[in-house]
Amino acid sequence: MVDQQMTPVIATDTDSSPTSVERGRSITMGIWLALLTAAAFGTSGVIAKPLLDAGWSPGTTVTMRLSGAALALTLPALIVLRGRWHLLTRNAGLIIGYGLLAMAACQVFYFNAVTTLSVGVALLLEYLGPVLVVAWLWMRHGHRPRRWTMIGILLSIIGLALVLDVTGGMSLDFGGVLWGLGAAVGLAAYFVLSAREDTGMPPIVMAWSGMVVASLALLVTGLVGILPMQTGATQVAFLGSSMPWFVPVAWLALVAAALAYATGIVATRKLGSKIASFFGLTEVMFAVVFAWLFLGEMPLRVQLVGGLLIVAGVVAVRYDEGRPLPESHPGYVSPLAVAPVAGSESVA
Repeated sequence: MVDQQMTPVIATDTDSSPTSVERGRSITMGIWLALLTAAAFGTSGVIAKPLLDAGWSPGTTVTMRLSGAALALTLPALIVLRGRWHLLTRNAGLIIGYGLLAMAACQVFYFNAVTTLSVGVALLLEYLGPVLVVAWLWMRHGHRPRRWTMIGILLSIIGLALVLDVTGGMSLDFGGVLWGLGAAVGLAAYFVLSAREDTGMPPIVMAWSGMVVASLALLVTGLVGILPMQTGATQVAFLGSSMPWFVPVAWLALVAAALAYATGIVATRKLGSKIASFFGLTEVMFAVVFAWLFLGEMPLRVQLVGGLLIVAGVVAVRYDEGRPLPESHPGYVSPLAVAPVAGSESVA
């Protein structure tokens, strides 16, 4: 009979065990990947604008973006999946939900919102997604938000309002607001579903399979006339020169979709859905910077202030996650962790 002696180990703030060091490195990598993801997503507006100006509809642009990304990730995903095809069937529900809600619906809802709302208001509604993530974690897992998280939410929302300049030409339409809130649900689903680590799905496989589902859904909605699909000029203007239409499409597919979704899933798994969703808010800041660099759209002073508030909100949420939980919190674990000590096993 094996008698395993259990010795309590007291965790300290100066713990430098390999586990804590690896966790710190994982979080650091997650932060950098989250910022890379936000930057990649942030290029989509600047790159898509020449296509839209040349007569390409948003539906066509989004469909080419996701289908092109799915095509680019097909070979790598199949190589990773080799011998593990059961992952697709076992996680079919997750894949369908991810593709339909987090990818296709989120973008379709947003583009419907901007038909009756200003772009700033539509984006502000969509980026309520992190707030919905916090609400979901509270309702589903009992993770009640603490003070610094609430402060971070408030700072981030105020910062978004300033960056998007929603007071300038703001218009409200009830239907548009509903579309915008639907986009927020899709964005929240992206972070919540991306954080799932219990599926065994490699990030590149999850991104690829979701894109396949989303592309098929967009093609079907286009064929039945729900989503307008128009093509425009074969040459588009960008940075004072003319280029073929497939150049911006390739960027949208490879960088703003394939790279962005794949790194985003990895970052979310390392940081958790809540922190990753707040880092996702920096996408708006990157979009403003890229519009300034490539389109000459100089950011306003109030937008710079808003960017600082978004950063402050992200820092507040990250700080809150690093603080120990109170004993009354559902997720509280006593600092006296019971763990087996190496060499403590004795055979009787």
